[in-house]
Amino acid sequence: MSLDHLADAFYDELRDIYHAEKQLLKALPKMAKKASKEQLAEAFREHLKETEEHVKRVEKAFEETGKAARAKKCEAMAGLIQEATETMKEDADPEVMDAFLIGLAQKVEHYEIATYGTLCTWAKLLGYKNAHSLLGDNLNEEETADKKLTKLAKRINVSAMADAS
Repeated sequence: MSLDHLADAFYDELRDIYHAEKQLLKALPKMAKKASKEQLAEAFREHLKETEEHVKRVEKAFEETGKAARAKKCEAMAGLIQEATETMKEDADPEVMDAFLIGLAQKVEHYEIATYGTLCTWAKLLGYKNAHSLLGDNLNEEETADKKLTKLAKRINVSAMADAS
């Protein structure tokens, strides 16, 4: 694929986040199952539902490009999910594992926030009004998920520290 125009870059990045979101659909149930705190497991399950909507919105955002909704392997998300998969295999105190899961999830959220922020900026410049709105909704939900994880981390990290004493 040639990247001769910002529209090409937009399409390429949209394909990337499309694959990233689909990978996350497979990872979130595993993370929810691994979480020992019900609040954390529920946060992962809620975000799974949001991620299903994110995939649908990304598919709709492709319409303005005039090109097919085709995923391109997102190496960044693959790496983040691989890291999470390996970490979940570790023999860890449940509270420490929960703290680790939050950190891993926030890495994912920050990647998605950066990507959706870029896509929103490009969509606006390209005049893709519908895509801008759809991707902006995804961005807002990713930011909210990150804030929820931060709030959970404040309690869970303290619990993980208490187990060490």
